[in-house]
Amino acid sequence: MPFAKLHTELESRAAQGLLRRRRTLASAQGVRITVDGKSYLSFCSNDYLGLASHPKLIEALQQGAQQFGVGAGASHLVSGHFETHQQFEAAFAEFVGKPAALAFSTGYMANLGVVQALVGRGDTVFADKLNHASLNDAMLLSRAEVKRYRHNDMAHLAGLLSQTKSGRKLIITDAVFSMDGDIAPVPELLALCEQYDAWLLLDDAHGFGVLGEQGRGTLSYCKSPPAPLLQSGERESHADYKLNPDRELSPLWKRGGRGDLNTSRIIYMATLGKAAGVSGACVAAEQVVIDTLLQNARSYIYTTASPPALSVALLASLQILRDEDWRRGKLQQLIAQLCAGVRDLPWQMMASSTPIQPLLVGGNEAALSLSDGLRERGIWVPAIRPPTVPQGTARLRITLSAAHTENDIDELLKALHELAH
Repeated sequence: MPFAKLHTELESRAAQGLLRRRRTLASAQGVRITVDGKSYLSFCSNDYLGLASHPKLIEALQQGAQQFGVGAGASHLVSGHFETHQQFEAAFAEFVGKPAALAFSTGYMANLGVVQALVGRGDTVFADKLNHASLNDAMLLSRAEVKRYRHNDMAHLAGLLSQTKSGRKLIITDAVFSMDGDIAPVPELLALCEQYDAWLLLDDAHGFGVLGEQGRGTLSYCKSPPAPLLQSGERESHADYKLNPDRELSPLWKRGGRGDLNTSRIIYMATLGKAAGVSGACVAAEQVVIDTLLQNARSYIYTTASPPALSVALLASLQILRDEDWRRGKLQQLIAQLCAGVRDLPWQMMASSTPIQPLLVGGNEAALSLSDGLRERGIWVPAIRPPTVPQGTARLRITLSAAHTENDIDELLKALHELAH
């Protein structure tokens, strides 16, 4: 058989509890979804603000399709760059406080394009060990030397930077880590960039729209973090979870008249299919960086542009982010409710002040069994296993949305306590 080895590899994955499978939705994305003919209460979507089915975004998408059609028809540099693409890029750059921006079809494509455009042979990439797969693939394809530092360990990173004497230096990191829900120490990373003349690529896929003033992202959040909060790197029990409005800001943000640290070294990437509720990604940076990406980012140059109607919907999404702070406030209330309710469970809730709330189970089969038990009760929470997370740290990745209610959280907590006992 020509594919005998593939069959063997798949059987091995299945025996280890690592075989992945797709489930098919027959409803719109939301808190209540229909999967394989059954209705579920969902805690597995990245639609953190409940915008994926928002009437204003649906209306904007319809209007965009009426005006610009369904497809872009060509790459941006041929004839596929529409005025609405341009308008969204300008609005996004202004929203996140950067001079210019460039829109990509996905976050994966954005990371591939940025890293390969900015570094190559003779240069060095410094990467957090828990980075998203797209960042890992990007650094390997760039052909630059790769140095990985322990998760959020600034002393380790500083040592690696000090040993690198030539070439460009690019630090790449998730802003909010997708499987742990913790936040990168951005001020400390930026200080190291200044000290060692490096750039910082910040992948804010899970922070944009959720964190910071008006949802402007992790940079805004680090300047004035709201309560409730956990200090970066803390791993105490959520039994002690409490509001902390008096948290001291990092002194690195207190330089200068307004307390702002120079962020010109940051290349900021946000995905637009999570909290923003639509699709795609956008990179914001200094004008010279965006001009360089326009010339050299292969994943931008050599692909058909995203449908222009999506940019119309994204402009509407930015307006909702500005106007509806109550969505982020509600998220924080739901996070507090969930964390208070799991304190007496046998599984540990990992420290996170974001909508990503990982419940650490340990073994692959145990995590799958817990996920299956919830699904039998009409609740969908995925089990996350290696290689996505390290061996021995299989978990349930509970994700919250502003569209959830307190009753939804109570229903999840009741099911978890039943399965625990």
